[in-house]
Amino acid sequence: MEDVGIYIVIIIGAFVGLWIILYFIPIGMWFSALLSGVRVSLIQLIFMRWRKVPPSIIVKAMINSTKAGLSLSRDQLEAHYLAGGNVINVVNALISADKANIPLDFNSATAIDLAGRDVFQAVQMSVNPKVIDTPPVAAVAKDGIQLIAKARVTVRANIKQLVGGAGEETVLARVGEGVVSSIGSASSHKAVLENPDSISKVVLSKGLDAGTAFEILSIDIADIDIGKNIGAVLQMDQANADKNIAQAKAEERRAMAVALEQENKALAQEMRAKVIEAEAEVPKALSDALRAGNMGVMDYMRLKNIEADTGMRDSITKSPDSGQDKKK
Repeated sequence: MEDVGIYIVIIIGAFVGLWIILYFIPIGMWFSALLSGVRVSLIQLIFMRWRKVPPSIIVKAMINSTKAGLSLSRDQLEAHYLAGGNVINVVNALISADKANIPLDFNSATAIDLAGRDVFQAVQMSVNPKVIDTPPVAAVAKDGIQLIAKARVTVRANIKQLVGGAGEETVLARVGEGVVSSIGSASSHKAVLENPDSISKVVLSKGLDAGTAFEILSIDIADIDIGKNIGAVLQMDQANADKNIAQAKAEERRAMAVALEQENKALAQEMRAKVIEAEAEVPKALSDALRAGNMGVMDYMRLKNIEADTGMRDSITKSPDSGQDKKK
């Protein structure tokens, strides 16, 4: 039993050792490369393991490029992998560009890849243009009618501008701005509805793809809807604003009239108070005049008769049976 256990341990150790040897010395990968016409030694494959570069990726990329007729060195591929690039994607992009007669070298492809763009997708977009649908763009014609337009932009990748060029968001923003400007310069919304291609021509002539990673091939107006009557809404808002201003001014004048009336009442009360105060001084003045001899008893009696006569006339005038009331 002990001999059997020892044999089992030896067999397991042999399998582990063989796996370690095959991991660091990928004989199968070397043989595949040899059959594909790729010249790479076992020592180089072992060094790739130590440099933490997967030999399978480098060997596969070299096999694909060799079969496609491209000449790429192992050092170039390893350097791009260590820089954080996608080696397989770059090689596929180079193969596609070569088959489509698109000028693209290894350095440009790696620069595009390291810039964060999908170089393989860019090459495919150069061959098969992409259609981008813009969001609804609202604009107002000169007659005050709002139009809501949707455009379809056909673009092709510009390989030379992929590094440092603006993306799809910039293209959509520029197209939207061009649509708003074109509709806003139209004299009537009916003219836009009759000839929607006029928007495409105007927008396309502005060179909206300058400085972007795309080349605009065409701009087509997919749909135009009529929105609100902005001119009428603005006129209504202006009328409401004028009405509110007039109401505010009228309220101000009413408040000023009320304040003036209150002021007049206060002045009248003040004058009445002064009259009452002056009338209160009359008996005192009469007594002083009688005491000083400036006024006789007959003068005083004559004054009382005048006051009684005046009071009687006032009562007759205010009576409802007076002649003036009857005339009324």
